[in-house]
Amino acid sequence: MFTEYEIETMVELPEVLEATQALKKDFCKNEAPYLEISDHDFFSLIMMAPTVGIALADGTVSLFEELALNKKARKLSKGGYFMKKDPVVYAMKFLLKKYDIWSDKFFNVLKVAMHVSFDMERLEKKKFDEEAEVTYPEYKKAVLNTPYILIRFIASFFLENDEEIISTNRHIGRNEYLQMLKIGEQMGLNKLPVFQMFCKTFDQKA
Repeated sequence: MFTEYEIETMVELPEVLEATQALKKDFCKNEAPYLEISDHDFFSLIMMAPTVGIALADGTVSLFEELALNKKARKLSKGGYFMKKDPVVYAMKFLLKKYDIWSDKFFNVLKVAMHVSFDMERLEKKKFDEEAEVTYPEYKKAVLNTPYILIRFIASFFLENDEEIISTNRHIGRNEYLQMLKIGEQMGLNKLPVFQMFCKTFDQKA
């Protein structure tokens, strides 16, 4: 997942900062009028949106999922808040309650961040046979040939640990898998061969 320093660098990009501030103003006005949060930490909240969506795939968030979300949010927060209330964790409670209302707006900011971070349109032009089986060597080669920043986005959105990006020994519930595909489509990731291959590396559980 992204470090707080990578988040800081991304928020400094004019397009990302403008989109983040506009959504922050909208979100705070309509959902959390007393929320005090920096642009850095609000973008961290935006980065959490896909992970929140996966956690909500079954309609509710378990205690285990909540703890995992909080742990991830704290890692993204600027400066760390291990001994006091973390602004990203606190703001995430509002997103969890109204995810269906706000998810598209959050994903739109993430699309801006991705488009200014790498040449997404060039990667979209590459063709991938969605019906074809993907071998482990083919997937590993695709990851190595993909811009590093895109791999970081995918890992941050859908994995607990970056090291798991190469692994094919991954299990996921059917609802979570379908939610991942939906989120990928909402953000345009479904047009990228490496993301399509990534999705094929999961072993779905009933």
